[in-house]
Amino acid sequence: MLPPLPSLVAFEAIARRRSFALAAAELHLTPSAVSHQVARLEDFLGVKLFERSSRGVKLSPAGEAYLQRVAGALGAIGAATDDVRQGVRNSLYVHASPSFASLWLMPRIGQFAQAHPGVSLFLSASHVHSDFELGQVDIDIRYGVPAWPQLVVKPIFREPILPLVSPAFIERHQIREPADLLQVPLIQSTVGVVQWADWFALHPPLKRPERFALRFDRAMMALDAAVQGLGVALESAVIAGSYIADGRLRPVFDPAWAIPVQAHFVVYPERHGYRSEVAQFLAWLETQAGQDSLEAPAAS
Repeated sequence: MLPPLPSLVAFEAIARRRSFALAAAELHLTPSAVSHQVARLEDFLGVKLFERSSRGVKLSPAGEAYLQRVAGALGAIGAATDDVRQGVRNSLYVHASPSFASLWLMPRIGQFAQAHPGVSLFLSASHVHSDFELGQVDIDIRYGVPAWPQLVVKPIFREPILPLVSPAFIERHQIREPADLLQVPLIQSTVGVVQWADWFALHPPLKRPERFALRFDRAMMALDAAVQGLGVALESAVIAGSYIADGRLRPVFDPAWAIPVQAHFVVYPERHGYRSEVAQFLAWLETQAGQDSLEAPAAS
């Protein structure tokens, strides 16, 4: 049983704008008409989607949960409709984790566009994994420990995780050996599959640090903090490749002290692999990943 589409559209607009009046103006409807559509959807679902007060309107817990599921589906419907109206047949929808998309994929995506001019590519990024059942994407590029049953899961590359700093920082602090890291600010990437405790465990009898100067939930923010000289980041030399190549960051120690991992994976339902656009992107991705060195750049 599907709810009325106008009611879903009104619900999403109000949730996004946090205002019945603004949503009505966007949809070219009266506030009364928008309110009627939401009431119709609430009756259909049997739950309250919004909490109204003198301070405005906000989503109820049920509304928050519902929005997370339907917003992507509405976006997919809108994108598919645009493709059909514009005569686009060979579309490809790729979702990726934010740091991978920004730091690794975007600098290379132009090469895919040039090699496959007939493919209309749509790229999105967030830390939330795509729900393939909603038809949002063709391919999801995920970061973490693979635990996604009933999906095809392929590692993209092997990447060394190692301490990275700005050249000025390492000169200022004269870091020579692992124990020296305990005397300088360390930057923690809270979502990393390798943490500082893992790296210090390779160098007994050193104890892991109890606190950190800065903590981030995105690799790109941890790397930018290191570039600013705010501390030492423990990150992937592959994801940080552009920072290292242009001299903004450099490894602190010998690459032999890096921790190699496979943490980025391309994920998709098996049925998607039969689409020519998906096959083309996967082949291109494999070629690009193969061009990255599997060894960390040497410390200098």
